[in-house]
Parts: sequence; structure tokens; C-alpha cells
Amino acid sequence: MNEASPKPEHMVRLADEMARYGNDREAPARAVMGMLGDRWTTLILLVLWQVEIRHAELKRAMEALSYEGAISQRVLTLKLRALERDGFVQRTVSDDVPPKVSYRLTELGQELSERARTMIDWINTRSGTIRENRERYDSESSMDG
Repeated sequence: MNEASPKPEHMVRLADEMARYGNDREAPARAVMGMLGDRWTTLILLVLWQVEIRHAELKRAMEALSYEGAISQRVLTLKLRALERDGFVQRTVSDDVPPKVSYRLTELGQELSERARTMIDWINTRSGTIRENRERYDSESSMDG
């Protein structure tokens, strides 16, 4: 009978956290990390930082800042709805005719935006090392095959 090798403590903790917080597709840990890793959500959070902005203005700002190209009206709406559903964004509709719709981050959204900014700052600080590692890997990989 083979005895399982002992697991490092961090692996035990990770397995426990995944069982408690990430065991289905709708689990907040999985869903929010997935959103942050998609093409547009992090940029939405950064653009909405401490401002309330209308849909068209948000779209223009994102297109001006993004190297990804233009975000479609539909995709922007879907991303905003997902953020609103999780409580990161508040949608406000005015009583005007026609109604004006604007978006802003909630307190929870501000927290998430701050953490995203911290991660981006770390990446920017370490970008030289990341590039060097890529170049070394690519160089070594090209020799292998």
C-alpha cells in the first residue's frame, strides 16, 4: 500500500480554501478572479475610480485608454451588469426624459479597484524581470525544438 506523500502546509490550506470558497463556478473567489482576468473588467474598475460617469463617456474613456481596440456596447453592458450584480458598481437612472444612466463604484468596488491598482503597480515594478524571463525562456525554447 502506497502512503501518500505529506503535503506542504500551504497545499493543505489551499485545498481547504478551494473546498470552502471556490468549489463551483459561481463561487465569488472564482468568479471575481475570472472577471479581473478578462479583457475589460479591470479597466472598467480603474476608469470608474472615484468618478460617476455615463455609459457613453465610459465607453469613450475605455477606448482612449485601451490597446485592445474598441469595446462593443453589448460587451460593456454585460461587464457592467456583472459588476453591478456582485455589488461593485452602482447604476443610477435619472428622472430626465430621456433618462440618463450613470455608473460609479460602490465602496466594495473601490476596494477591489484599489487592489487591482496595487497588483498593476507590482507588475509594472517587476516588468523588467518578467521581460528578461520571457526572453530567456523563448531563447531556450527555440533551441529545444
